[in-house]
Amino acid sequence: MLRGDAAVQVDLDALIAQRLAARALVLAASRKAATAQAGIKASRFRGRGVDYVESRGYQPGDDIRSMDWRVTARSGKPHTKVFQEERERSVLLVLDHAPSMHFGTRVCFKSVQAARAAALIAWSAIRGGDRVGALGFGSGVTGEVRPAGGPRGVLHCLRALADWDLIARANRAAQAEPLSQALERTRRLARPGTLVILLTDGFCGDEAAEAPLARLASHGEVRLVLVTDALELQAPPRGRYAVEVGGQRRWLDFGGAIDTRWTDAFRTRRERLLLQARRLGVGTLTLDTRDDLTRCLAPLGLALATRRSAG
Repeated sequence: MLRGDAAVQVDLDALIAQRLAARALVLAASRKAATAQAGIKASRFRGRGVDYVESRGYQPGDDIRSMDWRVTARSGKPHTKVFQEERERSVLLVLDHAPSMHFGTRVCFKSVQAARAAALIAWSAIRGGDRVGALGFGSGVTGEVRPAGGPRGVLHCLRALADWDLIARANRAAQAEPLSQALERTRRLARPGTLVILLTDGFCGDEAAEAPLARLASHGEVRLVLVTDALELQAPPRGRYAVEVGGQRRWLDFGGAIDTRWTDAFRTRRERLLLQARRLGVGTLTLDTRDDLTRCLAPLGLALATRRSAG
């Protein structure tokens, strides 16, 4: 149970503490990975990324798509690029910091739950030898952390998550970056074969987001973690409730009949992104602010373990 400031703002120590929980997540996922491999459907994962090593003279049988046209033009002789396969896979955590994420009525804010989930995933990833990076968007947040391996790589990401939370809370009135722009930045940062994990409440979704989301899914693997709060899923009991809006106190009156319009209003905010994900075959899981992270994120832990087994 989170209490006090830790429930409403991202705490770096709490993110570092997820390292202990990652061990349980990895062990549980590893036990299931072998079984899942036997019956799992073909993955959309496109393979490991590659690093450019050098250019050499063209040899019969070389793939023409690897031709180095610049060297060919300078030398007057055909040359082809030589690549070396990366030994590590990359996991890129994309976190939404829009104002709607800084809300919660049970246990913690959605922003805090998303950051803790990202930390658990990051620690789990490096235990399997993956590299971890992060990208933040919304409410003045435009930061990026390139994927790196080991505990230092994770700590770099976690410090960024805490810093981005501070920036977002200080810029709640700023216009939030739409998801489409954030995904375009993600696409430039993600190498081929990267596993992209988007953590958001879905309220930032826009029609233009589907194109970059499709391109990300075509070159790697994308998972959507949809963060929710209990008040968005069920209307509160009848009564009058005090809320703070823009620094002013206001009252919400639920004295009349409560129908599905309450939950429909929140559902429609998320539905566009959910429909886009379904059309593209992007795996989705829901994470409530009350959920136990290790249990709820088990499918992602299994995905990480399965990708390693396949690699």
